[in-house]
Amino acid sequence: MKEKETSLASQSLSPALSQRGEFSTWQRGEYSISTDPSRLNVDLIHDFLSKQSYWATGRLRDVVERSIQNSLSFGIYRGRDQVGFARIVSDYATFAWIADVFVLPEHRGQGLSTWLMETIIAHPRLQGFRRWVLSTKDAHGLYEKFGFIKLHRPERWMERPDPKMKESPDYWKPV
Repeated sequence: MKEKETSLASQSLSPALSQRGEFSTWQRGEYSISTDPSRLNVDLIHDFLSKQSYWATGRLRDVVERSIQNSLSFGIYRGRDQVGFARIVSDYATFAWIADVFVLPEHRGQGLSTWLMETIIAHPRLQGFRRWVLSTKDAHGLYEKFGFIKLHRPERWMERPDPKMKESPDYWKPV
């Protein structure tokens, strides 16, 4: 369970990280977590989100690419193979939204989601925010370990679905 953090120089900077131009990697056994966007397997991410997730069914590849370009992304790897993913949408001052979190089914049950959340919450660029948010249908127990609670004042929150949205996530379907 020993973790190692190292900075990696990037040849292609994502907008979210272009101010620093460095990325981090954490190692635990045969797995690693990295914020280096050049390691991301966009084909795998797109396939999982658009075909296997309940929240992004039908998401177009160009939408996945843009979401990665404009987020701080965390990939989980076993060797060179990507086995998980999460991205953070943030202003890096007051707010962070955790999105598109997944671990491939064959790698679940090994604590990777917990380790991923520990890594995200402790990341130096993600500190001091007024609010973190996320949406989940089935992982409340995981996120509660990290202090997430139901919306304190849900009556103050609103959302706007795009009527032209190409995705068909399950939460827009009638209950």
